[in-house]
Amino acid sequence: MKKQGGFTLIELVVVIVILGILAVTAAPKFLNLQDDAKVSAVKGLAGAMKGAAGITYGKAAVAGEESKETGYITVDGVSTAVKYGYPTNDTLGDVVDGLDSDWTTPISGANTYGYAGFDCYVQYSEAQLSGGVAIPAKVDVLGSAENCVLNN
Repeated sequence: MKKQGGFTLIELVVVIVILGILAVTAAPKFLNLQDDAKVSAVKGLAGAMKGAAGITYGKAAVAGEESKETGYITVDGVSTAVKYGYPTNDTLGDVVDGLDSDWTTPISGANTYGYAGFDCYVQYSEAQLSGGVAIPAKVDVLGSAENCVLNN
């Protein structure tokens, strides 16, 4: 009989496949890629909200509604309430696609959007009047997750 001097090609391929499967399933948990992806998605939502608020303000300015405390513009065929030209807390979902269906509200009553059980979220604040001057709507990324806070 002949002695085997090493591994066969099939054995090497099986080991490589097993290592590949382990790398795909276990590596994200060790490298914390899931949290990084969630933080990036929340920051993307913040950008979408800022863009939608800016576009809404532009439409309101064209319609002459940007200086009124309560006004209405048409967005995608829907009459949308605006406050000093920016969407109100109640109508933000009209101008940001998927806001009400894809995101949860981690802090009840605070007009926040994010992932359930994840401490990184977006908070939308309506436009306000201060000293006779309209203060634009504000979008903040808040939370204690690593790399969560947006650098404005």
